[in-house]
Amino acid sequence: MSFGANQVLRGVTMSLLPGSVTALLGANGAGKSTLIKILSGAYGGNGGQIRVDGEPITIVGPRDAARRGIATVHQRINESIVPGLSVAENLTFEEIVQGDLPAVSSVRGLLPRAREVAAALDLGWSDARLRQDVFELGIADAQLLLLARALVQHPKVLVLDEPTSTLSQVEVARLFEVIGRLRSEGVAILYVSHHLDEIRSLADRLVVLRDGRILEQQDAPFDMRSAIRSMLGESILGDAAELVEQRGEDVAVELRGVTLLPRSAPIDLDLRYGEVTGVVGLIGAGKSELARGLFGVEQFPTGTATLDGRAFRPSSARDAIRRGVFLVPEDRAAESMLPGWSIARTASLPFMRQVSRHGVMDSARERRMGATAIERFGVVATGPDQSLDTLSGGNQQKVVVARWFQEKPKVMLLDEPFRGVDIGARHVIATQARQIAADGSCVVVLSSDVDEIREVADRILVLVDGEVRLDDYTTQIDGEDIVASMSEVPQR
Repeated sequence: MSFGANQVLRGVTMSLLPGSVTALLGANGAGKSTLIKILSGAYGGNGGQIRVDGEPITIVGPRDAARRGIATVHQRINESIVPGLSVAENLTFEEIVQGDLPAVSSVRGLLPRAREVAAALDLGWSDARLRQDVFELGIADAQLLLLARALVQHPKVLVLDEPTSTLSQVEVARLFEVIGRLRSEGVAILYVSHHLDEIRSLADRLVVLRDGRILEQQDAPFDMRSAIRSMLGESILGDAAELVEQRGEDVAVELRGVTLLPRSAPIDLDLRYGEVTGVVGLIGAGKSELARGLFGVEQFPTGTATLDGRAFRPSSARDAIRRGVFLVPEDRAAESMLPGWSIARTASLPFMRQVSRHGVMDSARERRMGATAIERFGVVATGPDQSLDTLSGGNQQKVVVARWFQEKPKVMLLDEPFRGVDIGARHVIATQARQIAADGSCVVVLSSDVDEIREVADRILVLVDGEVRLDDYTTQIDGEDIVASMSEVPQR
């Protein structure tokens, strides 16, 4: 498969077997998303041949793929749901499009079928939830909606692209049970994930894609070091230096009596310059509420905050940026990207005063800013004028993170910065975060992944239901301490 002169896939040959889970590994830009979009019917015009049940076929679009038994749950949720329609309409959307349900129908008329679709994952959503606008769903619930919609089609082939990237541990366990059931029913599953522990526990076969070619295939049990070498071209496991703990002394942000969630107890918290504070917690723990409150896009229900000892209550993101507080939000597609924008324009967006004069954009300075982001974070792109939409998910993430590193912040907030990126990209982002902390910034990384936090953080906070359950330096605790604190029953 080529896009102009750029050949993305080069003679990929693989088989997906009934009743088997095939894991697809590859660094960002390896061609995984292109391969998935060919299977799902989103892309045509590829060379080679696709066979289903031994018969060669030509997939002419997503509806055709679905009719042939190929269901796909894409990583980019916003590409598969329709804001403005209800949850019920989105759950039944495939059947409406295919003519199995009336194209003109009330939400009330769709509720019985919507309940059946939701039951595929035992979602247990009330009629009130099914009636609400799908835009009001959180990112995790939207992911579950798409999974349920795919399962109700009874596919021969199910393609899952980073399906657990937004899910809690309970939801991941439920998904794994469903995958086990589908495997026993003879469904062929293509599972794309950067989480090696998931691949070890789920997959029967592993395929490594690099630069558009398959470099390695393994049957379980897997040699993960070999797979990672094939994926990255080198073993970064051996090259990664041990974390040298940094402890800051001067307080940047002071929170007193702040509540993160409506029913949570107030917390007191100091965030210091010169160190990376990792905030870990499950979905709904209050991580994003902490970040968004500090950035001024939401207000803390109660309590006060100071920055450098002065009252800090930003009225907007613009106000926070002026005070030196930057945020990389959780959902890059919804909150960090604009359709059709170039890398350069995206990279310069928060700092347009630097690349404009009297309201007129300086294109050359804008491109230089984009080029700096590409070089600093190793973005795989043709140049700063390339559209961000055309990059792989991991390279998009690098750009939306890199743009905030154009200036030295007082406080850098990174909310789930490693979501959907490969090990190499994760290492780049973590290294840059630790570097600006070493240079004197206060860095806060928020994640639901314990291993990710331990790789980057000097100090670790565990949030449960909006409350701090653990606060200590990384060298003083281990993974078991963190997991135990996340599962403790609070003393009231």
